Order: sequence, then structure tokens, then C-alpha cells
Amino acid sequence: MACISKGKAHKRYEFGCKVALAVTSQGGWVLAAKALPGNPYDGHTLKATLEQASDLTGRALERVYVDMGYRGHDYEGPVIVNVDKRRRGRTPRSVWRWMKRRSAIEPTIGHLKEHKRLNRNRLKGALGDKINALLAAAALNLHKIMRAPAGMAALWTRFLVRLLNALEPRRRSPAPSSAL
Repeated sequence: MACISKGKAHKRYEFGCKVALAVTSQGGWVLAAKALPGNPYDGHTLKATLEQASDLTGRALERVYVDMGYRGHDYEGPVIVNVDKRRRGRTPRSVWRWMKRRSAIEPTIGHLKEHKRLNRNRLKGALGDKINALLAAAALNLHKIMRAPAGMAALWTRFLVRLLNALEPRRRSPAPSSAL
């Protein structure tokens, strides 16, 4: 557990673990959730979060829109990182439209904290923090799938059945006992 200074008037400090999230700009699907020990600078968490998002989705990310906490990030790679600026008039209109969508992550964080138990971790240690972050993100995505129309829910059910069948250990005949 670490003391994290928030800089807000109503809640200056929080105690816990920092979680880095990657969320789609449309739909609010959580692509990556990574618990980070201590209180690292946001810009230093960008590389690990982008790697996890691309590994889990199996697709290369094209553009990322982040807030001012990521100024001076250490990421160098094929992904275009757009950092919000104080002066809004200097941003091209096509980029500004997506920068406004960046604020859509705030309700996702609120739902994870309030409804998916990310606000209080009951698991022990750094590994428990990582497991809690991943399970909260998976719960949010599963909740979205289950609330989808009936066709999507049926598709999801078939996928789960196939997954469980693939994970079930192969039934093998017992090995012959050796004679002494």
C-alpha cells in the first residue's frame, strides 16, 4: 500500500495501489488493466500498458489519447501518442474530436471502483493487487457482454462452451499397472 497524492481539494490523499487502464474510445471496453506498485509517474506507465493492450487484443494500436499526466512519457514506438494541451486552439479539429472522447475513461474508472470492487482490495500483496485489477476489468467487460442483445449473449455462450471444452483435460485411459 502506498500513499498517493491526488491534488484534489475534497480528497487530497488515497492509500492503495495505482492501476493503469487502457480503454477503447467507443464503447468503453477495458483493453488493459495493470496494477503498479508504489506511486509511479503516469508517463512511465504508458509503455507497459500499451504492450499489455496490444498483447491481449492481438492487434497493433494506432493512436492513443492521454491526459496531461502523461507529459514527458518515455514511450518510443509505432503508436501515435496525443497528449492533451492547455491551449485548445492549437490542436487540429480532427484530433480535438478524439481528445474530447478521452474523458470517457472517467466513468469507466468510477464503475470499476464503485461496482466492480476496485476501490478495496481484499487480496494480499502485489500479486493480489494485479489479480484484483484484472478481475475488475474482466468483470466490467463481461457485464457489458451479458447486457448485450440476445444474439450477442448466445454468441458469448457458445464461445464459453468451446473455451471450457478446450480447457478440460483430455480423458485418457489409465496407464497399465506394472507387474512386480
